[in-house]
Amino acid sequence: MKFSQSPSRRSKRPAVASRADSSDSPSTNAGSARTESGLRPPVSGLPIPVSETSAELLYFLASLATRTEDPRAALRLMLDRFVAHFRADAGSIALLSPDTGRLETEVQSGEGNDSFSHGLKLGHGITGWCVLNRRSLLVADVTFEPRYIAVRASARCEMAAPMVDGEQIVGVIDLESDRVGGFTPADLKQLELFAAEAARVLQRLWQLGHLRSKARQLESLITAGQSLVTKLEQQDLFDTLTHEARHTLEARACALYLHQPAKGTVRCASFANAAAAKPPAGELPMDSCLVAAAIHTRRQVAFPDIQSPEYRELLDLPDDPTLRSVLVAPMLFEGEVLGVVAVFTDRLHRFDNDEKRLCAALASLAAVALQNARLYARVFQSEDVLRKNERLTTLGLLAAEIAHEIRNPLTVLKLLHGGLGVDFAAGDPRRTDMRVIGEKLDQLESIVTRVLSFAKAPSSLHSRWSVNDIVEDTLVLVRLKLAQSKVSVRVEAPPRPLYVDAHKGQIQQVLLNLLINATHAMPDGGTITIRLAAEDRPGAHFLLVDLADTGTGVAEAIRERIFDSFLSGRPDGTGLGLAIAKRILLSHHGDITLLHTSPAGTTMRVTLPLAK
Repeated sequence: MKFSQSPSRRSKRPAVASRADSSDSPSTNAGSARTESGLRPPVSGLPIPVSETSAELLYFLASLATRTEDPRAALRLMLDRFVAHFRADAGSIALLSPDTGRLETEVQSGEGNDSFSHGLKLGHGITGWCVLNRRSLLVADVTFEPRYIAVRASARCEMAAPMVDGEQIVGVIDLESDRVGGFTPADLKQLELFAAEAARVLQRLWQLGHLRSKARQLESLITAGQSLVTKLEQQDLFDTLTHEARHTLEARACALYLHQPAKGTVRCASFANAAAAKPPAGELPMDSCLVAAAIHTRRQVAFPDIQSPEYRELLDLPDDPTLRSVLVAPMLFEGEVLGVVAVFTDRLHRFDNDEKRLCAALASLAAVALQNARLYARVFQSEDVLRKNERLTTLGLLAAEIAHEIRNPLTVLKLLHGGLGVDFAAGDPRRTDMRVIGEKLDQLESIVTRVLSFAKAPSSLHSRWSVNDIVEDTLVLVRLKLAQSKVSVRVEAPPRPLYVDAHKGQIQQVLLNLLINATHAMPDGGTITIRLAAEDRPGAHFLLVDLADTGTGVAEAIRERIFDSFLSGRPDGTGLGLAIAKRILLSHHGDITLLHTSPAGTTMRVTLPLAK
């Protein structure tokens, strides 16, 4: 026997009011109240014909699939019609719960007809017997029926029919009369027919609700994905994920635990809860945690009731006694478990396949977003190291420039000292002074020579490089700064790749300096265009790299001197960037020039010999 289990979360939207059928036939039920129009006021508030044929009632049941979106509202309308049609004094419709496996009353009518607070087990009572045995039942006098469970003291006759759709049992319809023999076998046959149609209608409403829920979940998943990929700070990412997961899965709480395999521990990184409950704090040994099951198996694991005694000693459960069921999904990235996402409900709940797939999708998004945030942190650290290295390189080139400027006057001093021809007597202290001066001049020349040799890139560090690769690798280094400055970059390269023999790090330093200068020239954002081209000149082939921005241009007062040392157009500039760039390019037998500048932008040109 196969039982159909109704959805655990039913639509809370109000029912769409249906147009009542009209009839002028008088009622034969003496116990039913009637209005002057001949219509009996139902519990649902909608007028119901006092008498209608079976065909009319079947048509009404079939039309409910288009009249309302709320299954509970449809059940209320059904029950009102059944009570009126069979002139019953009370009635109820119970559905089979997927979480408890019991019959739970959804709608009821009649005075004193109180539903079972914890549901009815299958096989208990007349309705439980009908569902368990898949048969309808008519009891003419419940006084002598051992299966009858008294709910209404005045009830005398009862009939019940299971709601069956194909091989699936959805629930049961139960009607009571206060008169012995109030229902006939013919009534039972009609109720079986109505119950089958009601089951089909209810299944259609559930299917439509399921499709609407899937659409909402997909929309929520897309929104969550878009939100997660933009989070670069890890804590912001964790908090966004738990909030979105709790909202999307309509859960009581959601927690994210980070896995630290080197320590064998987990840590609750974020916790979103409807109440002010405290999440578990600190590093928790994995052997004492519930989430360890998902980490070890790398699969989703569901726990039906974490308030059971066997779960009380676990350290990773939040301090919230209202939490009952939990679904734990691992955050997997390239085979590595980065952590887990745990979704908690405040009732006993069996997570269906859709919920499991949705939770797995959120966990996968979280894993990718977490890895993205970690890579961002590494790139940020790499940029910091690059900036430090650039400062060291700048310092070295500055020392070389100073040494170069010192060497010329030092050479003059040596020549003048050697040409003095002064020869003091052996005992004259000035003779010693002249010797010491000569030695110190030689020492200074040696220091200047070593500084210049150290700053000069050895030719062994020059290699053959693709210009496209150098440009792309350089853009990777500054992509975050460009994004923060709202600057887009467009690269225009010829179809044939171009190669240069160069020191890649120094050429990247030149391009970095030009890119950063262009970014500073566009405080409100803009576009940088990098054009690569080859140019034939007598006896050689050269690479031309034009870097154009849409900034404010170079001030006219400094245009002729922008490559001079210690000249800067920015308050925070050192005036060494372009000077060092020019020195680097000259050491590569190339050059850098200001090709064009205006209030609409600036274009700098880098020239380098192409590799043979």
